[in-house]
Amino acid sequence: MSQTADAIDAFLASRQEQAERFLAELVKVPSDNPHGDCAPHAARAKELLEELGLEVETDVVPATLVEAQGMVSITNLIVRRRFGSDGPTIALNAHGDVVPPGEGWGHDPYGAEIENGMMYGRGVAVSKSDFATYTFALLALDGVADRLSGTVELHLTYDEEAGGNLGPKRLLETGLSRPDLAIGAGFAYSVVTAHNGCLHLEVELLGRSAHAARPDTGFDALEAANGVLTALYAARRTLQTRRSKVKGITSPTLVVGLISGGINTNVVPDRIVMRLDRRMIPEERPEDVEAELRKLIETAVAKFPGVSVRIRQILLARPLTQLPGAARLVERLTARASEILDMPVTAQGIPLYTDGRHYSEAGIPCVLYGAGPRDLLEANAHRADERLALADLHAATRVIAHTLADLLGA
Repeated sequence: MSQTADAIDAFLASRQEQAERFLAELVKVPSDNPHGDCAPHAARAKELLEELGLEVETDVVPATLVEAQGMVSITNLIVRRRFGSDGPTIALNAHGDVVPPGEGWGHDPYGAEIENGMMYGRGVAVSKSDFATYTFALLALDGVADRLSGTVELHLTYDEEAGGNLGPKRLLETGLSRPDLAIGAGFAYSVVTAHNGCLHLEVELLGRSAHAARPDTGFDALEAANGVLTALYAARRTLQTRRSKVKGITSPTLVVGLISGGINTNVVPDRIVMRLDRRMIPEERPEDVEAELRKLIETAVAKFPGVSVRIRQILLARPLTQLPGAARLVERLTARASEILDMPVTAQGIPLYTDGRHYSEAGIPCVLYGAGPRDLLEANAHRADERLALADLHAATRVIAHTLADLLGA
């Protein structure tokens, strides 16, 4: 190994317990989204980063924007560390907002309990772990700073679960940051170069109420909703014929996740609201997918006289696709991960959607890599007893640190 690699590894080996304590402190502060009151977590993260000697910039998102997104508070954090006078700027993005714990836990979701080398807690894998991964990887570069040229930025944001518009997208659009390359929070050993997109639509069906003794005097919105569901589920079966060419991604999916409406048992329903989730493979254009769904729903509703429909887009997350400049990221990450994990690590896609897409949409090559197991399901991400092997935390930190050193010219 080179002197640079030896120095990085020696530093990280001496800081493993500190990195674990850092992660534990982040897990102990709730940052559930919804409801998305995340400023307290950002305040604690800022405190911890400053204790490590890092300068932290804060971006307090205006309350009107936060409330419009259905959240309570957001403070984004930026850490910048410059090495030399030129070279690329590389952003490392992880999100601190997490899904609520839900039921079925055998460990305290905010306890950061360690058992058999595993830390348990909501967000310990997705993606508070990468706050630690990226922070300590950055700190490891200080010992070899004289051999580096470029800038590393940490983008620690708090609205990934709500779409990322007030996190990474805001940092880029407002000019708070303009990196040349980006690495987003990872979930497993593989390097992710593409992911699905996601479209959320709200479908509101409006009829006319009537007494259940005279249903003929009303227009039944629920009956129309049944027609819409039948059409959607028939279309869902055909999605399996659309296959992505990206390894790790298969076909589009469609789920109707929420339905509400009705007045009382003895009243013809006059209003039904449904929300649907349509996942898009990288080869699909979101505009085409939305137009196809709108036509399908409107055609189904037209069969029910007296019932009208309103369709509203709730969320659009475009697929992550690999830009030409990402090849250097992929080459270095896969090489370093294969070496450190002592197994072949390749690039592939995932069927999720992430904040990484905001960088690629802005023309910034972005891939995903961070702390995680061989497969995302092993981490219980978004499920009870979310967990992370501490050995995987330390391995990912080494991979990121060595990759940054490679990219900055060591």
